[in-house]
Amino acid sequence: MDVLFEFQENLLRPVTNDFKRYLHDQINWKQRMIGIKGPRGAGKTTLLLQHLKYDLGLPSNALYITADHTWFYNHTLLDTANDWYKQGGEILFIDEVHKYPNWSVELKNIYDGLPGMQVIFSASSALDIYRGEADLSRRVISYSLAGLSFREFLLFTNKIGFDPVKIEDIIQDHRSLSRKITDGFRPLPAFQKYLQVGYLPIIAEGEDSYLLKLNQVINTIVDTDLAYIATYNTGTATKVKKLLGVIAESVPFKPNIAALARKLDLSRDSVYQYIYQLRDAKLLNTLSSEGKGVSTLQKPDKIFLENTNLAFALKDKPDIGNIRETFVLNQLLNSGLQVSSPSEGDFKVNELTIEVGGKNKNTSQVKHLDHYLIAADDIEIGNGNKVPLWLFGFLY
Repeated sequence: MDVLFEFQENLLRPVTNDFKRYLHDQINWKQRMIGIKGPRGAGKTTLLLQHLKYDLGLPSNALYITADHTWFYNHTLLDTANDWYKQGGEILFIDEVHKYPNWSVELKNIYDGLPGMQVIFSASSALDIYRGEADLSRRVISYSLAGLSFREFLLFTNKIGFDPVKIEDIIQDHRSLSRKITDGFRPLPAFQKYLQVGYLPIIAEGEDSYLLKLNQVINTIVDTDLAYIATYNTGTATKVKKLLGVIAESVPFKPNIAALARKLDLSRDSVYQYIYQLRDAKLLNTLSSEGKGVSTLQKPDKIFLENTNLAFALKDKPDIGNIRETFVLNQLLNSGLQVSSPSEGDFKVNELTIEVGGKNKNTSQVKHLDHYLIAADDIEIGNGNKVPLWLFGFLY
């Protein structure tokens, strides 16, 4: 196993503790089996390595492996865990578990057969941990890691730290919150950069190359991650990319499934299936009316790109109105809120209706409602029911 220890050491060397993702403090690290899902590039590997290096202090009983390592050309995951257990191993980190065949069966066998072993693994967002070949529902505690919030982006890039806020805080006290944040800090220039190139930590590798790398991430998700999970072949991947391109051209997209099926030479069921797989892979967000189910054979009311950076990667000049709505929906969903499509306004969270627009957006469309907010772009501090758009980026 020396090759695995050497690989671990090489990965740990550059890892620092300067910045931790919001999810780090939400995880109960004492659970016997922990699954961390998230989009490619969100920082799952760094999260695992930070826990190993700084929280645990590199103990001799912990080992990090990645499921696509050449070691697994002639070793199984179960045998590796068994061998590690016999050497005194008690903690096993498994990165990108979705790239290992029969991952769920072997995780179940490790859990049941090695009761003294803790397993912490990461996987693609598209992986349904609870629907593998083995039943892991009673064994694994699953967490989802989203891309950077605007609040995290400021800390990650500018070393400017603020606490997250709740939607109730925005409703009740947005003026006070905005004043506190903007005291000596102008958020709008940073917010415009965040919308274009700030959602994934790969921004640390350079702003100029960010969108190129994001396109590579998109290709890898469809060509590799979904190929592992949904058994895509080359032809399928090409059609899925075309579907993503069609949606990107007109988001927020009100889907006409029959027209999409004809245009892409697919069955209606395949279009539904690919839309929801792209949603699970964190390339799309879907929005349905309140009380409407989310069956994979049920048409969503609207389809959005999952984050605003995708719009700049997939389209030359994305519409600013679409960017604003994409941002608000993304931040609401990533903070754990349930969002539906209202009959009036853009989004509904519980009894609250949110209308999104520019700084001159008025209340004419929603003022007759009991509970509403206007999420207005290009303002630092709001007034009444008008809230700065950027403030929704502090929800997590």
